[in-house]
Amino acid sequence: MTGTTLDYHRDSPSLRVVEALAETTDTDPLELEPLYHAIDPEALDRLFQADPNGHASVQFEYASHAIEVRSDGTVAVDGTVHEST
Repeated sequence: MTGTTLDYHRDSPSLRVVEALAETTDTDPLELEPLYHAIDPEALDRLFQADPNGHASVQFEYASHAIEVRSDGTVAVDGTVHEST
C-alpha cells in the first residue's frame, strides 16, 4: 500500500480520517457524524504525535466504514488509502 506522511503542524490524524471518509462517501465533512462517536479524536492525535517515528496502527469503525490510521500518516477507509489533500 502506498501512503503519505502527515505534516503534524498542519494536519492531524483525526482531521485526515474525517477528510478521507468524506471523500469516500462523497459527503461534506460537516455532514458526517462526529468522529468522537467512534473514537476520541484527541487521543488519536496524541497517540501518533507522541512518537511519529514509531510503528503503530489503530483500526476502528466510523459511520459503518473500516478505518485504519498508521504512524506513517496513512489513513485507509475500507482498505483504500487516501492521499493528503
